[in-house]
Amino acid sequence: MPYKKQKFCNTPSIILIEPQLGENIGMAARAMLNCGVMDLRIVSPRDGWPNKDAIAAAAGATTVITNAQIFKTTINAIADLDIIFASTARPRDMEKRITEPKEAAIEMIEHIRNGTRIGIIFGQESKGLKNNDVALADAVLYLPLNPEFNSLNLAQAVFAI
Repeated sequence: MPYKKQKFCNTPSIILIEPQLGENIGMAARAMLNCGVMDLRIVSPRDGWPNKDAIAAAAGATTVITNAQIFKTTINAIADLDIIFASTARPRDMEKRITEPKEAAIEMIEHIRNGTRIGIIFGQESKGLKNNDVALADAVLYLPLNPEFNSLNLAQAVFAI
């Protein structure tokens, strides 16, 4: 089948909360651009911003990197969004609706068609999302991974969603 150029419309915003390494931000941007997702929001990147390692690791996804918005808090990063999904592989003791990627994608498409602004939050590489950030979400986007080993790098997590 020949390559067919896709036209992308409104897509979810990707919010990276306290990412630790510029390389991981760059690789997440690369994953995003492959899927036509352009809105990258970064909350308190550990190594500062702009970050030369992020630009190098983006491997051409510079439009995502150069247009990334930087925020001090998660609340500020999600303020203009209508529905937030918290991406996690860990069970949480919270009363939150839990959805898996396929169901979440169907829901997001429907909301986006209706003009709803969607965000997906991701936690730092070493610890994932903090409970305070998960509490801000409308739903938990649970990745069903191996319960004995559920460690993804940031770009893999972004791409899995």
